Amino acid sequence: MSEKIFSVTSPLAGTFYRAPSPEEPAFAEVGQRVEVGQVLCIIESMKVFTELRADVAGVVKNILVEDEDIVARNQKLMEIEMS
Repeated sequence: MSEKIFSVTSPLAGTFYRAPSPEEPAFAEVGQRVEVGQVLCIIESMKVFTELRADVAGVVKNILVEDEDIVARNQKLMEIEMS
């Protein structure tokens, strides 16, 4: 059985946030099951906050950037093993 990995990429350059605020839990953790449409993270660019939602259902295998990292457009942020 081969793994089917979906890469979540940033649609724009900005700052990556794993949670809606520092006091709240992360939207997604490694090992967590996510469903289509579920918020995975936020990218902030020029004071505009863009929610990235899951395009596939599966399990988060890797989070490739740290909270508050600056990310580039089309940079891989997460990997989801589709199921």
